[in-house]
Amino acid sequence: MGYVISIANQKGGVGKTTTSVNICASLAAVKRKCLLVDCDPQGNATTGLGFDRLNIENGLYDLIFGTAPEDETITKTILSRMQLIGATANLVGAEIEMHSMDQKETLLRRSLHTLRERYDYIFLDCPPSVGFLTVNALVASDLIIIPLQCEYYALEGLSQLLKTLKAVKRRLNPTLKLAGILLTMYDKRNNLSRQVADEVRAHFKKHVFRTVIPRNVRLSESPSYGKPVLLYDIHCKGAQSYISLAKELIKKGI
Repeated sequence: MGYVISIANQKGGVGKTTTSVNICASLAAVKRKCLLVDCDPQGNATTGLGFDRLNIENGLYDLIFGTAPEDETITKTILSRMQLIGATANLVGAEIEMHSMDQKETLLRRSLHTLRERYDYIFLDCPPSVGFLTVNALVASDLIIIPLQCEYYALEGLSQLLKTLKAVKRRLNPTLKLAGILLTMYDKRNNLSRQVADEVRAHFKKHVFRTVIPRNVRLSESPSYGKPVLLYDIHCKGAQSYISLAKELIKKGI
């Protein structure tokens, strides 16, 4: 049974979707069967893989609410070992519908139960908020990766997320573990980037991935071409960093 891993941070603009798409693609490239689930109603992971949300008939909404057969919610991608459950337009109203449902925090966990047997990894790209979709993702997950941008206020947002994680572990998913904190948007020429990275490593030690994701133009450009960065420019620093992260996950036994 494969791992279910949330990519989460309630702060926006930290590289959640970039990480979700590219770690999934990097693991698929080394022959791991991967499923990316776009849990964000904005649908950036879906569009970043080249799909028009209006042209995807079924997606995460349909999986959660059972309005389509499981297999019809899955979309093939350009990589043979990477598949997608996309964020269609109706996902925007999902949290409102969840509000009045029984056991609303476990809807996604139940929906992914049989899919776990078909994949080595299922990655959940979470919204930049702590609503029902994010809580569902955390309850459904074995592990969480927290992307943390090497910028001002980063640690403040991290402390808020760690409080959320403790609450979820205490009440809803006691087996949820931190896979690691991933430093993103790192600029070695910038003193602040180095200071934030040093402070995070000093405080969280073994919980910080060795791999650091740099600021990289090719990494920023690739979603506009509907491709993971390794298919856009495999030799760029961004692509090499996510390949390194994939290797680090495998080495950790994840």
